[in-house]
Amino acid sequence: MTHASTTSTPSQGPGAPDLSAGWGEQRTRLRKDLRRLDVLFFLICTLVGLDTIGSVAAQGPQGLTWMAILALVFFLPYGLLVAELGAAFPVQGGPYVWTRLAFGRLVAGVNQLLYWISNPVWVGGSLCIIALTTWEEFFTPLPGAWKYAAGLLFIWGGALAVVQSVRIGKWVPITGAVARIVLLGFFLVSVVVYAVRHGVHALPAGDFAPTYAGFVALVPVLIFNYVGFELPSSAAEEMRNPRRDIPLSILRSGFAALLLYGGPILGILFVLPGERIGSLGGFIDACKAVFTVYGGSIAADGTVTLTGFGAVCGGIAAAGLILGLLTSGVTWAMGAHRAQAVACADGAGPAWLGRISERHGTPVRVNLLSAVLASVLFVVALGLSGGDGEKYFAAGLGLTISTTFISYVITFPSLAVLRRRYPDVPRPYAVPGGLFGARLVAGLATALVAFTVVVLIWPGFGVGWFGTEGSAADSLPESFAGQRLQYTLSQVVPLALFVGIGLVFYAAGARTRREKG
Repeated sequence: MTHASTTSTPSQGPGAPDLSAGWGEQRTRLRKDLRRLDVLFFLICTLVGLDTIGSVAAQGPQGLTWMAILALVFFLPYGLLVAELGAAFPVQGGPYVWTRLAFGRLVAGVNQLLYWISNPVWVGGSLCIIALTTWEEFFTPLPGAWKYAAGLLFIWGGALAVVQSVRIGKWVPITGAVARIVLLGFFLVSVVVYAVRHGVHALPAGDFAPTYAGFVALVPVLIFNYVGFELPSSAAEEMRNPRRDIPLSILRSGFAALLLYGGPILGILFVLPGERIGSLGGFIDACKAVFTVYGGSIAADGTVTLTGFGAVCGGIAAAGLILGLLTSGVTWAMGAHRAQAVACADGAGPAWLGRISERHGTPVRVNLLSAVLASVLFVVALGLSGGDGEKYFAAGLGLTISTTFISYVITFPSLAVLRRRYPDVPRPYAVPGGLFGARLVAGLATALVAFTVVVLIWPGFGVGWFGTEGSAADSLPESFAGQRLQYTLSQVVPLALFVGIGLVFYAAGARTRREKG
């Protein structure tokens, strides 16, 4: 395999900043193997996460209403924001470099640590528990040590995929995107067949009316469903033409994500009674119910038994769901780990973590450290939750989203700062409206992710205020009912620890910073 040299900084034009970000000799090991279609599949795999479909459906039809509203006030501004930054500053490390240029190395380094560490939290948390739950629902129970073994196999299988060269590794998001399209498409076809034979649950128009309580419950998972546009930019110097491919892929993948989320959520609402839709098992339970049209039955108490071809379809769908979960974690890791390696090479972390493998052209050391952290979190969290999957899922997903979104609170405003600070940098795509337009989209996106962090740490924030209906206590995850302090500590303590790790990483990069001058 030939190594595509990237020793020179991408051409930015007069007045452009130095975008090397301390990458130096490591940049010569990168390989330009990502084409436009690869980037599109990368984004589909990133955006369409299968772990939150049940969480949205559990809130009823208003979930679709809020999904449409947030598509306009968050998804669109966010896509415009990343399209400009990715095309104007097409350099390895993406979000880290944007925030470094805007706010300096210390802020960018701690911010990047939060962005990166959310991946092992996610893989060892909600992704792992849904994969294990799916396996137990469709295949066989995992008692005792078998559950730990299966979880570790899931984590390290993903780690093995992440360390591969981009020429090989890019097939993971391609496979994941195809698996999503096939799985969700087959599910929707099965819903239609199920509806013809058995009818569906009525969805009164009034149930689609948005409420503030519903917004507070839904905004974290809905916005989490909508993020990931920036990840390909972390591998910008491994793309053939990032200036062209990033904006175009964002547009196409955005439309695909809306269809691939909205259809299955509507299908779950049609098939399952509202009281049987759970955050963890909503999509799994809906698959089992609709697949009875191919063989099986639903008892009066709602218990589903699949037989014959129905059991075969269930097994194939379960395997597809587990594959989809695994490829979600791998694809996010491919982007987040690269950005962390750039940060470390730049002096915002330990220099040894900034090394790129000559053999693979990937940050192997960051990849392996992430897998170790995910393994530790999985074992500890499963033990502390006493094997309670719902509690483990709720805490893990909440922490993943809040950690990621805190980093966005810093990253998103960099659009307006860089538009003002570097006005002469060529922008193949620019947010319309000049500096005002840039500030508007950055402000909308930042405000919504900041609000999401608040409602994740304190569920029900604002519920019951100013005459709104509902109780703040009802917004707690069901598995934490009556345990607000326990839930809040499950979020705040790790977040404080992560910020501390970010500062330690920055201190560890002091020698690199001195050498760079």
